[in-house]
Formats: sequence, structure tokens, C-alpha cells
Amino acid sequence: MKKNILSALAVLAIHFTLTLLGPNNLFAHCDGMDGPVISAAKNALDTGDINLVLFWVQKKDEAELKKAFQKTLAVRKINPEAKELADIYFFETLVRIHRAGEGEPYTGIKSAGRDLGPAIPAADKAIIDGKLEPLYKILTDKIHEGLHEKFKEVMKKKDFKKNDVGAGREFVEAYVPFVHYVEVLYDAAAKAGGHGHSQEAEKGSEHKH
Repeated sequence: MKKNILSALAVLAIHFTLTLLGPNNLFAHCDGMDGPVISAAKNALDTGDINLVLFWVQKKDEAELKKAFQKTLAVRKINPEAKELADIYFFETLVRIHRAGEGEPYTGIKSAGRDLGPAIPAADKAIIDGKLEPLYKILTDKIHEGLHEKFKEVMKKKDFKKNDVGAGREFVEAYVPFVHYVEVLYDAAAKAGGHGHSQEAEKGSEHKH
């Protein structure tokens, strides 16, 4: 029973994390010099095999990427300096096309070693290792932490005297973040179930606190 609850919480955590991150932060992972997109590009250039990176762009963009690939291969043969410039040109072209395909703007190549927080590296490691349990733990721990922290604040302030307006406002300041946190979790669970917003959630969204 406990395992089922943790699994359900993990699903909630994943969707909640995606909701909080938003598309810009998620796709920014692919902008990094040590990210999966540019890593694939390096392998493609070193082997001369465009197929090792072609899957990162949509079919309609294949021709543009292939053209850039051929230009890069030709220029990088000139000398080390030309190779470095040509590679950067290809990386920028690839990331720009990739992000455009996801409906996101190109904001430049990010340096390697950025702090991506615990979630993204853990997600990548789960795929590499084929083990999801460590990722479950990171996400469920974060949800537990958020719920307990916000719930504790509400419980500390809920028993205010009815004529104490100041204390009442302090309660509201704790109540609203807690309810919104729960609402986002529930909404993420509803979307994960393939049903989109429930009627209750939709009605609730019309009356935001």
C-alpha cells in the first residue's frame, strides 16, 4: 500500500515539477555544452554521421540541418581554429532549430557545468541507469517537504480570535499558498490521468484566492 502511495506521489511530483519549471527552463537543458543535444552533435561531427544528431530536429527541418552539417565538416578540416568556429556554428544552428521545433526562442549556448538543480541530472541518470527509484525519492521528498511546511504554517495560525483581524490576515497568508499548492498537485494528477482539468478544478480556477 505504501509503495502504491509513493508511486502515485511520484507521478504527481513529476507533473508538478514540469508545471513549475515551464517550457523555457525545461528546454534550456538542451542549450548546454554538456547537454544531450550538443553531445549528440559532437558525436555526429566526429564520426561524420548526421543520423547521430538528426533525430533532435523535426523532419521538416532536416534539410537545413544537413546543409549546416556539410558546411561544418568542410570548414573544420582547414585548421584547429576553423574547426572550433565551425563546430560552434553547427551547435548554434542545431539548438536554434531544435528549440524552434518546440516553439521556443533561441537564447544562445549555455556553458557546461551549470547548476541545473537536482531534478534534471537525476532524470538523466535514471535514463542512463534504467532505474527510476532514485528519481522517485527526490520528487516525493520535495512534495512531502512542501506540503508539510505549508500545512504547519496553516495549523499554527488557524485558531485566531474572530475579532483579531491582524491574526486573521496572517492565517489567510498561510492558507492561500497551501491551498494553491494542493490545487496545482491535484490539477497535475488530473492531467496525468488524461482527463485534463476536472470540472471542480475549472470552477475553482475561476475563483482564485
